[in-house]
Amino acid sequence: MSNSSSLNEFLLLAFTDTRELQLLHFALFLGIYLAALLGNSFIITAIACDHRLHTPMDFFLFNLSLLDVGSISTTVPTSMANSLTNTTTISYSGCAAQVFWVVFLFGGEFSLLTVMAYDRYVAICRPLHYGTLLSSRACVQMAAAAWGSGFPNALLHTANTFSIPLCQGNAVGHFFCEIPHILKLSCSHSYLREVGVVVITACLILGCFIFIVLSYVQIFKAVLRIPSEQGRHKAFSMCLPHLAVVSLFVSTVLFAYLKLPSISSPSLDVVVAVLYAVVPPAVNPLIYSLRNKELKDALKKLIQWVQCGHQ
Repeated sequence: MSNSSSLNEFLLLAFTDTRELQLLHFALFLGIYLAALLGNSFIITAIACDHRLHTPMDFFLFNLSLLDVGSISTTVPTSMANSLTNTTTISYSGCAAQVFWVVFLFGGEFSLLTVMAYDRYVAICRPLHYGTLLSSRACVQMAAAAWGSGFPNALLHTANTFSIPLCQGNAVGHFFCEIPHILKLSCSHSYLREVGVVVITACLILGCFIFIVLSYVQIFKAVLRIPSEQGRHKAFSMCLPHLAVVSLFVSTVLFAYLKLPSISSPSLDVVVAVLYAVVPPAVNPLIYSLRNKELKDALKKLIQWVQCGHQ
C-alpha cells in the first residue's frame, strides 16, 4: 500500500475477538450513550423551558450539553455498530469526518469551559458588574466564539492529516479515528507538517488552560476574603461543578497525549480514550445537576411531566 490515495477504508481496533464480549461491549457503550443522550437532553430541555434557568451560566451549560451530545455521537455509534456486526472497518471519508468532528467539538468544548471560568470569575470577583459584562448579547457572542474557534482548527488538522502519504497499512489501532494513530501510518518524516499544526493548537490550549487557572486563583482569593462560612460555602458551590468538569476533561486528555512511551499500550490507550471521549459527556449532566438546586427542580418537573404523559 504505497500511499493514502489507494486507501478506501481504515481498520479500527476491535475491543475483542470473542463474540460474547463484543456484544457486552455493545451493551456497555449503548448504556453509556443512552445515559449521555438522556441526561444532556433533559438539561437542554429544562434550560430552554424554565425561565428561572435563563442565566448566563445556564446558557453556557445549555451549549456544553449540545457539544457533549455531538462529541459522544461522533465516536460511540461507529464503535457500537462495529461490535454488533463483528466488523472493524470505517470508510476513508468516514474517518476524515470523524477526525474533523472530534477536533471541532472537543476544541469548542474546551473554549466553552474557558468562557464558563470567566463567568464564575465575574460572578464572584465582580458581582456588581455581572449584568453588564455578561449581558445577553455578550453571552451569545462568547458562545458563538467558543463554537467557532473549533472550526478552523478542525479544518486545518483534517486537511493536513489526510494529505500526508500513508505507507504503513490502514490499521488505525484505536476504536475511533484519532490523529496521532493515523500519523503512525505515515511515511517517515511526512508527519512533520502536522506536528507544526499540533504545536500551534497546543499553544492555544495552553493559553485557555492558563486563563482558567488564573481565573480560579482570583476566585479563591476572593472567596477566602468572605467573612462568613456560609458565604464561602455558597461561593465554592458555585464553582465546584465547573471545576470538576474541567479537572476531568484536562486530566484525562493530558494523560492521553503526554504519557510516557514506556507505559503506552493499545489497551491503555483505549481505556484513556474512553475516559476523555466517552465518560465526560455521560457524567457532566450529573455533576452539574447535583449542585444546582434550580436545575434539579426543573429536571424533577420535566421527569414528572414525561411520566404523566406516558400514563
